[in-house]
Amino acid sequence: MKVGLYFGSFNPIHLGHIAVARFFTNCSDLDELRLIVSPQNPLKEEVIAASAGERLISVKEALKKHKITATVSDIEYNLPKPLFTVNTLRYLKRSEPSNEFVLIVGADILAQIEQWHNYLGLLDEFEIWVYPRKGYDGERRCKKYGAIFKNAPLVDISSTQIREGESSGLDMSSLKA
Repeated sequence: MKVGLYFGSFNPIHLGHIAVARFFTNCSDLDELRLIVSPQNPLKEEVIAASAGERLISVKEALKKHKITATVSDIEYNLPKPLFTVNTLRYLKRSEPSNEFVLIVGADILAQIEQWHNYLGLLDEFEIWVYPRKGYDGERRCKKYGAIFKNAPLVDISSTQIREGESSGLDMSSLKA
């Protein structure tokens, strides 16, 4: 079975995340899409907008609301810290040897791949599909790293944008899933 893994803190989950999930469930040959809710990205400062448990519930509710058939996983809640994507992928590969795992990232994430723990091992061992993001040359970076660029609708929303807007007193609810 071909399983797409879409990692994120989803802090908060928003319409951009939903667009990515919808694209990969409707426009790819994946047998399953899993959203892996990460309790803490080791490359980011801890930003508390919602707890890991609250984010897990929010992602499940958003997928249900938007009628997207995908699995929500808390696998990283039970793995040793620090949480590195390559370690989670290797764990899944050992645990589910009959599955082929594809890492799904945005072009903004691919732009920082060299900062990731054992990124060369990750690039060597796993297929990576890249969703476009405004301001990032995803196609060029895909060629550089051997990833696969997906020509998908561009949605220019970020969790950081939502959190910053809310902290300034703006109503950002229209962007949230």
